[in-house]
Amino acid sequence: MTVDPSLTQDEHLVLVLHPHWKTLIRPFAVAVLVIVVALVAEVLIPSGSAAAVGRLVVGAVAILVLMVWLMVPVLRWRTTTYELTTRRLRVRSGILTRRGRDIPLARINDVSFEKGLLDRLFGDIPRVEYTQATLFRLVEEEQRRLERNERNQP
Repeated sequence: MTVDPSLTQDEHLVLVLHPHWKTLIRPFAVAVLVIVVALVAEVLIPSGSAAAVGRLVVGAVAILVLMVWLMVPVLRWRTTTYELTTRRLRVRSGILTRRGRDIPLARINDVSFEKGLLDRLFGDIPRVEYTQATLFRLVEEEQRRLERNERNQP
């Protein structure tokens, strides 16, 4: 097991989660639409001396749109992580510039969730009830640990 240098002494990684895959539904739908439009445009370009250039332009534009509307959201999804450790909740995101936010478990005073219709059909956080229970358990353990440390202080 590798040691994560960003964790403090006696801190252990418990869960690592990504945003739900349903955040990629819209980009994939746009990608399918772009491909269909590009194919229709390719077919509708009349044959002639400029047809090759026109088809090349349509293909290049389609590839550019696919890169922006598909690759960027996929990379954003892939590079966003929610890490639950025994001491904090860590959020990391960003493709080129990484951003992070750490929330100490001792500062968390509410652990709740809400599941809408789409969340119930697709799921939201993988195993949301398990994740909620794990977070709640870790918050309680951290609060007890801090209380013990306060009592042992002179």
